[in-house]
Amino acid sequence: MATSTTNLDSRPVRNTDRDPRRVGFSQKLGRWDVKLSPYLYISPFFVLFAVVGLFPLAYTAYVSMHQWHLIGGEGKFVGFENFAFVVQQPNFWRALRNTFSIFLLSSVPQVIFAILLAAVLDANLRARSFWRMGVLLPYVVAPVAVSLIFSKLFGDQSGMINALLNKVGLDAVRWHADVLASHVAISTMVNFRWIGYNTLIFLAAMQAVPRDLYEAAILDGAARFRQFISITIPMLRPTLIFVIVTSTIGGLQIFDEPRMYDQFGQGGSDRQWMTVTMYLYELGWGSQKSFGRAAAVAWILFLIIVAVGIVNFSITRRIATDSAPKSGRKAKR
Repeated sequence: MATSTTNLDSRPVRNTDRDPRRVGFSQKLGRWDVKLSPYLYISPFFVLFAVVGLFPLAYTAYVSMHQWHLIGGEGKFVGFENFAFVVQQPNFWRALRNTFSIFLLSSVPQVIFAILLAAVLDANLRARSFWRMGVLLPYVVAPVAVSLIFSKLFGDQSGMINALLNKVGLDAVRWHADVLASHVAISTMVNFRWIGYNTLIFLAAMQAVPRDLYEAAILDGAARFRQFISITIPMLRPTLIFVIVTSTIGGLQIFDEPRMYDQFGQGGSDRQWMTVTMYLYELGWGSQKSFGRAAAVAWILFLIIVAVGIVNFSITRRIATDSAPKSGRKAKR
C-alpha cells in the first residue's frame, strides 16, 4: 500500500506584505481623520475659551487666596481671609443692594419693551427697514456718551427732566441724592442703550415662527393678543431664555453707566448708586490697591450671577412651557 507523504515545504507561502486584510498606513490615517476631524474643527473655540475664560477665572481664584498688592505683587497665602473681609464690609452690601436694584429696574422693563417693539416691527408697517435700523441706533452710541448726556438730563439743579416736572407743577427730583431716583436714572440709560439690541434679537426669532400657526389661529377666531400669548411667546422660549440670561449677566456686571453718572465716579457721596463692580474697582485700584480682595469680590459676583442665572432659566422655562398652546397637546393625544 502506497503511502502519500505531504511535503510541508511545498505549501504556498503567503505574502504578508500584500495581505488585503492588513490595514495600511493610509487607511489608518483615513480612520484617524474621520474620528479626530470633528474635534479639531471645534477645538479653536475651546482653546480660546480656556485661554480667555477658564484661565482668568482660575487665576482670579488663586489671587483671591493671597495678599496681593497692586505695586508689591504677590504676598503670603491667606486662604478665605479676603472673602471674610469683603462680606464684613458695609459698602459691599450697599453695593450689592444697588446692583440688584438697578438690575431689576433695567432688565425687567428692557425685556418687556423689547418683546413689544419686536411684535410691532414684525407687523406690516411702512418703511420697516427704517424703523428696524432706528431701534438699533442707541446701541451704536458709546456708553460714555450716553452716560454723560443722561447725567445732564437728570441734573438736580439744571436738568431738563426737572425743568419739565416744574412746568407741569411737580417738585424737582434729587436724581443724584436719593437712592431710588438715582437708580431709576441709571436704569433709564441702560434701557435706552439695550432695548433696541434685544428688540432685533426677538424680531429675528419672531420671523422664524411658522405663519401656518397664525393662520390656523385666525381661523379658530383668536385675536392678535391671544395669538401673541399662545403662539408667539411659547415659540420664543429659547430666545427668551438667551436674552434673560445675557441681561442678567450684563445687569449684574454694570459699571460704565453708574461710573460716569457724576464727575467723581465714586457712586455718590453716600454710595447711593455704587455697584459691585465699582466696589471691586475701588478695592483693586483705589486707596487699598488690594488685588486679593478685589479678586474675592469678583468670585462672589461670579457665584451670584450663576445662581441668579439658574433661577431665571428655571422660571423662564416653566412660564414658557405652561403658556404653550393646549390645542397642540390634545391633537397629539
